[in-house]
Amino acid sequence: MRDADKNAEIQGDGDTQPPSKGLKRYILVLIVVGGVVAFIASGAHEYLSFEALSRHRADLLGFAADHGVWAVAAFMVTYVVVIALSLPGGVWLTLAGGFVFGGAMAGVYVVIGATIGATLIFLAARYAFADLFRARAGSALAKMESGFRQNAFNYLLVLRLVPLFPFWLVNLVPALLDVTLRTYVIATFFGIIPGTFVYAYVGAGLGAVFESGGSPDLGVIFQPEVLLPLLGLSALSIVPVIYQKLKNKEAAS
Repeated sequence: MRDADKNAEIQGDGDTQPPSKGLKRYILVLIVVGGVVAFIASGAHEYLSFEALSRHRADLLGFAADHGVWAVAAFMVTYVVVIALSLPGGVWLTLAGGFVFGGAMAGVYVVIGATIGATLIFLAARYAFADLFRARAGSALAKMESGFRQNAFNYLLVLRLVPLFPFWLVNLVPALLDVTLRTYVIATFFGIIPGTFVYAYVGAGLGAVFESGGSPDLGVIFQPEVLLPLLGLSALSIVPVIYQKLKNKEAAS
């Protein structure tokens, strides 16, 4: 009886969150909700489209020319916010960055901004919105669980290299499956580099697209000359996982 009471007491203590932890959770909730409301209220979401980019292209080029480093900072902060709040429009921001800053520099800015934004949503999912995001992930959570349990770094690298799942979903699931922050950040940073630079260089060529009255080919990443190298990188990333499985099987036999 005493052991049962003691176990119940320990169980109760484990379920009780310190006031400071609960307060931090509510602060994170307020920051995220406030950020979404502010972003929508400002009308910024209306600029995340090809039509808006075409309409304001002269203003964007002028702003970048007049403000230099501050324009770069504004672009990167915007990218961080869009990714951290899981807002749509990341592709258009990348295209806009390529158009304004050039493919190479925009690629660098986007990789840094996207990694920071993805890290923020990872932390929010782990410490503030675990239950909510678990429900949002739905059945995809179970589909990805096995891969993350076996080799989190390589599996995440593959998911970053090839868009098998939406970007926002790949941001959330690792946090719900106890992937370490270090593993998440490194795999995200290197995994998004190829795709980011593809779209950044597409954006760099938008001047000709605007002049012709056409629209950019967002399916470029699925063209063989782009997709096949990405699949090759993904295959290399998964080699250690396959090797470990074979090694474990051999040891078991």
